[in-house]
Amino acid sequence: MKKRNIGLLLSLILAVGMLLGACGSSNNNNNNKKNEGTNGAQENKNFTAAMVTDEGGVDDKSFNQSAWEGLVEYGKDNNLEKGKNGYNYYQSKNEADFSTNLNAAVRDKFDIIYGVGFKLTDAIAKIADQRKESHFVIVDSVVPDKDNVASITFKEHEGSYLVGVVAGLMTKSNKIGFVGGIESDLINKFATGFEAGVKEVNPNATVDIQFAGTFTDSSKAQAIAAAQYSSGADIIYHAAGGAGLGVFTEAKNLKQKDPNRDVWVIGVDRDQHPEGDVKIGDKTENITLTSMVKRVDVAVKDVTLKAKDGNFPGGEILEYGMEENGIKISDSKEHLTDDVLAKVAEYEGKIKNGDVTVPDKLEKKKK
Repeated sequence: MKKRNIGLLLSLILAVGMLLGACGSSNNNNNNKKNEGTNGAQENKNFTAAMVTDEGGVDDKSFNQSAWEGLVEYGKDNNLEKGKNGYNYYQSKNEADFSTNLNAAVRDKFDIIYGVGFKLTDAIAKIADQRKESHFVIVDSVVPDKDNVASITFKEHEGSYLVGVVAGLMTKSNKIGFVGGIESDLINKFATGFEAGVKEVNPNATVDIQFAGTFTDSSKAQAIAAAQYSSGADIIYHAAGGAGLGVFTEAKNLKQKDPNRDVWVIGVDRDQHPEGDVKIGDKTENITLTSMVKRVDVAVKDVTLKAKDGNFPGGEILEYGMEENGIKISDSKEHLTDDVLAKVAEYEGKIKNGDVTVPDKLEKKKK
């Protein structure tokens, strides 16, 4: 009788032990599933990106637009949609909007936030100190010594040198113009590289360098272009953002008045061939000689992918040139002869291998 009770007791203990073990296993499995679910959610979370424009706006057909195209391409490649859960832009109408828009992007919890254009430098530096948990990128400038800010720069002087070679070889008047936006170390890189390229292949040519003092007022750039064309220039290179569209307007007006006149514009930042279309009678001609393409889109997408992979280059200065596919002349080459293209390729090679060092600082000319 006692043996039977002892056996029954042991059976009960064994059953309870098995039940507790099963519950523990079930709880562990549930916990594991919860952890897997959490990790999975983290792994599958969209890596979001936003940009704040300067006053030129996202459709300036130049610098801001190129940056936006880089974000759009990143979004498409990663199955993201425009908006807070994917990629977006905040448009600035004036400088007062810079800080407001940067803070708005932080509040919307974007993983990486771009300030497009050197005019946002101070705003980025200030907001980065206030929002140390956020990652920022300044495009076309440098914000030093901040682990949550990466700086993107370009070798604009080298690309400008190449279109200078084009202008020097193709001018018939030996008078060439340059219209910059706001005079600064950055825009001076465009001017000095361009002038050096012109002089390298055509020492007899002169380059009239002027600044509109704006990146948005196309009428001011148009007025400068009108004076330069009137004085005999047949080619003008602009580095004036949205204001540079005024150079195209003036060139197209002159071409319509005199279809036989040689009047050309060299575009900037992106291939501005479409901006050169001009209706003459029932035909469409084009006055865009070439463009110095600054691949802001390539740089923006590249840095976004680095950050997405956990390699945000905080505190670093990233410089994009020809070797990084950050600088080139446009693919629209209908107006360029084979000889000119051969010269461009020759000097591109010389720059890459160090045989030519392109200046990046504009020397002030004595009046």
